[in-house]
Amino acid sequence: MSELFEVYGDLEDFEDRLASDDPGERRVAVMELGDFGEPAAIALLAKSLEDADAGVRTQAAVSLGEYDGAEAAAALAKAIVDDDENVAQAAAHSMAELKDPDSADPLLPIVGHANAFVRAAALRALRELRRPDTLKAALDALNDSDAKVRTEAVGVIGFMKLEEAIPALKAATTDEDGNVRRAAVSALAFSQLKTAVDTIIRAMRDPDWMVREIAAETIGKGEGSKEASEALMAAMADEYWQVRLKATRGLGRLKIAEAIELIGPGLAEDQAPNLRKETAAALGEIASPAGRGYLEPYNDDSDPDVRKNVRWALNRISASGAGVSGAS
Repeated sequence: MSELFEVYGDLEDFEDRLASDDPGERRVAVMELGDFGEPAAIALLAKSLEDADAGVRTQAAVSLGEYDGAEAAAALAKAIVDDDENVAQAAAHSMAELKDPDSADPLLPIVGHANAFVRAAALRALRELRRPDTLKAALDALNDSDAKVRTEAVGVIGFMKLEEAIPALKAATTDEDGNVRRAAVSALAFSQLKTAVDTIIRAMRDPDWMVREIAAETIGKGEGSKEASEALMAAMADEYWQVRLKATRGLGRLKIAEAIELIGPGLAEDQAPNLRKETAAALGEIASPAGRGYLEPYNDDSDPDVRKNVRWALNRISASGAGVSGAS
């Protein structure tokens, strides 16, 4: 046992310190309870959430993040409605650390709380617990007036990876808020059903570039249908390099040789070093002789990461038996 617990080795010592008139001492005691490691400490931390000092209550919410289960979740469900913003924020963070599925029981009731912050935090915590009986609450929350709540609801649904939830996720890809649409597209990644893939492909035309970016990333991780490949190639004309980067990565992963002429020019985009690195890597993944002409001028590039990827890609092409320059 550490030196700390040689002095404060049992809960009675903590109780005495929590009764101190000095809020600083109470706060330190609450902090040490977080390291105590025994479930019996949860009750003392829950009681400390009623402390008159907001600093003590904040630390109690933080320390509860070291514990798991329904008892800790119930205490945090009370702390998150605290009038002090720091207490509520600390409780939300600790709630997101819960892993025991039993923690869902005290959280479900606050999904319907009047405060949108509380609703969103509860859903974010439920996402990690993956309890099937939380699906209804999440589906209902897709109609919430607050976009952050809807975004967290999509997260809950997506983490469950249930085919029955695909219609709801598809509908969320048309939400008025870009963050909700982005989360919905990402959540559909688990499914290879044509209806889900088609929805992601349509998202490649979303007016929000961040939605297009996640759509390109999601498509690039899929099985590579003809429609998916065509969508990724079309994305190479996107005005945002971030979208082109994800499309490049996907085309490389899927080894779409027809896309080399679209991918290769990315090495010349000096203002987007990450795209340049990804371009070289994609050409290496495809390992076609047609990529050599795009790579060779950058064999001694000033960017060490680009140079490394270019040389790796050229070695891949050589190893594949390619020897003829296919682009100029």
